[in-house]
Amino acid sequence: MSDIGEIPRSLRYSREHEWARDLGEELEVGITAYAANALGDVVFVELPKNGTPLVAGKPFGVVESVKSVSDLFAPVNGTVVAVNTALESAPEQVNEAPYAAGWMIRIRPDQPNATASLLSADDYRALLTAGA
Repeated sequence: MSDIGEIPRSLRYSREHEWARDLGEELEVGITAYAANALGDVVFVELPKNGTPLVAGKPFGVVESVKSVSDLFAPVNGTVVAVNTALESAPEQVNEAPYAAGWMIRIRPDQPNATASLLSADDYRALLTAGA
């Protein structure tokens, strides 16, 4: 199993290893340190355009590493309102700062309290230690 890495308590998590930070009317989304470690060095990130509708559990982009190519999955239903274009020229930020400069998109969720269905930090840690 890859190193679990940091799991900030202030975030919510999907079973597909995305995190969501509540910014009020928007959510900031990226992949967890665990996912970044498992992927290895990220060399390319393909993200949707602003205005793209997202469906929870469905792919919204792709992250490519030296080891593999993996889909990114929307943690909630909503619309993309911002994209981290800095990742186009610096995809390594996904590995170096997955919860900061490595964020990927901002979503305006369709429902209030959209993150309620996501995992807490403790639940996500339990998922990882169970071998998911």
